[in-house]
Amino acid sequence: MKLRYRMVISFMIIIIVPLLLYGGLLFDIIPLGGGVNIPEGASPAIVRERITDIFVSGIMIMMALAALLIMWTYHGIVRKVSMLVAGAEKIREGELDFSMEIKGNDEISELGYSFEQMRIRLKEDAVARLEAERNQRQLVSNIAHDLKTPLTAIRGYSEGIIDGVAKTPEKQLSYVTTILNKANEMDALLDELTAYSNLETNRIPYSFSRLNVREYFSELARELKLDLDNQNARFVYYNYVEEDAFFVADKIRIGRVFRNCVDNSIKYAGKDDLAIALGVWSEGGIIHIEIKDNGIGIDPKDLPHVFERLYRGDASRTSAGGSGIGLSIVKKIIEDHDGTVKVLSPPGEGTTVSFTMKKLVPQEEKSEQDTDRRRRRSNRRVGKGLSGAV
Repeated sequence: MKLRYRMVISFMIIIIVPLLLYGGLLFDIIPLGGGVNIPEGASPAIVRERITDIFVSGIMIMMALAALLIMWTYHGIVRKVSMLVAGAEKIREGELDFSMEIKGNDEISELGYSFEQMRIRLKEDAVARLEAERNQRQLVSNIAHDLKTPLTAIRGYSEGIIDGVAKTPEKQLSYVTTILNKANEMDALLDELTAYSNLETNRIPYSFSRLNVREYFSELARELKLDLDNQNARFVYYNYVEEDAFFVADKIRIGRVFRNCVDNSIKYAGKDDLAIALGVWSEGGIIHIEIKDNGIGIDPKDLPHVFERLYRGDASRTSAGGSGIGLSIVKKIIEDHDGTVKVLSPPGEGTTVSFTMKKLVPQEEKSEQDTDRRRRRSNRRVGKGLSGAV
């Protein structure tokens, strides 16, 4: 019951009961003798005794009534307020593993429900904060571990050059090339760290533009082929999308998506004859892209978690290095482009990462096509008119 209704009922009872008890006597509604059983001609002492009994009885009735009203109010207000105070004290001390079960439909119950929702939200935020801190520690550990390997290689090859181990120009070039590759690995790791920071704050900067599907992926394929040639990996590219198909994307970010996927294929190849295929085709207004490799694939138990941040699978895959955020970045970028991404990895058949993106039908092209159609229809009508005139 609402508190205002409780207060109104209590007020009415407090007013009505004394009126019922004494109103008749005060306003001569009840005859003094008959109403209170006083015999006619009774002495003043008897009258006082009977009236005293009446007042004592009335006081006892009102005290009992007051006790009932206090219990009713306590049950509806004070007990619930005490629970709220106890809950607030627990939250102040940092304890969030409890529940507030305040039942009812009055204002205090509604406050208790809001309090419980606040506690749940605080607990969720605390759990999320602890998880974020754990992820950050794990990321720093991953990055530190993965930076150590190229740093060791750079130090070793640099010392080899200084000590004269690389005496021939060919060997010196090989050493310098290795140092450059390792520096690029470090730069990629630091770039992933920056991307992770942007991912956490949901502030990935985008610069969208209108891109030709064939031109963009052909250029990307050339870059990937050069990289894979240096890794002694075979590369296959096919594109069945029509030449005038366009899509809207951030050229740099989308490029990062496919490079991340290729880097994963290289890291977790598990074999020497690695082959990677990039395919592009369209169905209706959807562009389909897939990157497929013939590597060892992904363990079925790890497959549902590949897009989770900092998830790196079993020990055999973890030993390959990496920060564990590559595919989470891929998923975020693709979803920000209103696309979808999924991973398939049948046992023994490698891994396939499939994407879908929306094909663009530019308004200006629609207008030009409509104008051309109207021009052709007008020319046909003019031609028919000239033929009739002839």
